[in-house]
Amino acid sequence: MTWSPSQYTKFEDERTRPARDLLAQVPLDTVARAIDLGCGPGNSTELLIDRYGAAAVSGLDSDANMLAAARKRLPGTRFEQADLAAWQPAAPVDLLYANAVFQWVPDHLAAFDRLLEGLNPGGVLAVQMPDNLSEPSHRLMEDTAQDGPWAAHFARQSALRPPMGTPARYYERLIGRSSRVDIWHTAYNHPLADAAAIVEWVKATGLRPYLDIAGDAYRDGFTAAYLARVARAYPPMANGRVLLRFPRLFIVAVKK
Repeated sequence: MTWSPSQYTKFEDERTRPARDLLAQVPLDTVARAIDLGCGPGNSTELLIDRYGAAAVSGLDSDANMLAAARKRLPGTRFEQADLAAWQPAAPVDLLYANAVFQWVPDHLAAFDRLLEGLNPGGVLAVQMPDNLSEPSHRLMEDTAQDGPWAAHFARQSALRPPMGTPARYYERLIGRSSRVDIWHTAYNHPLADAAAIVEWVKATGLRPYLDIAGDAYRDGFTAAYLARVARAYPPMANGRVLLRFPRLFIVAVKK
């Protein structure tokens, strides 16, 4: 699966807000080295640079398109292509920061164990993940996948990302190697122009694997059917706009 930086940045302000909220809870005034894991087009990397300075910050992502966009945005910053399912830093670092990426890593609890090993004592693993699979925006992707001429495609492979763990599961996994683990949820409510704007939002993330499976033959039909469902689930408010509820899970673990 490839990613589209231009699609992703259509809602950059809304996507960067949780990245900013995560960084605000990182208890490090200075760092010698911080790495933005799943840096995307560099919007979250830019936040780290603003706080810690360009010399201390680098980024990595698995997608070449996202990395090209990040390098264009931040030409003086070092970026690396890597798969977070297996990657770990070559030498211990102070901050591993991951905004909206580990929901795509199937066994991310094991990845968290490995990443904690890659931190200096007192170093921080900071993670934010969308926790929205039960929201209409995502439930309707599955409903659409099972109802249409494309259904056979989805019978052969699933587009649904792995479910999240409970806060207790994350806490218990991390606390053994951490002096402190903070876990919280925030539900953002984003006013958007209309139901089509919701579809444009998720095209960059959750809807993308569904459209890949639908393929060229069914992509437009799938999108139209999904949009019709979204329009029913998100009726316009008095001013004509719709409100997209978007829950996110935050984790900040400080290594012993």
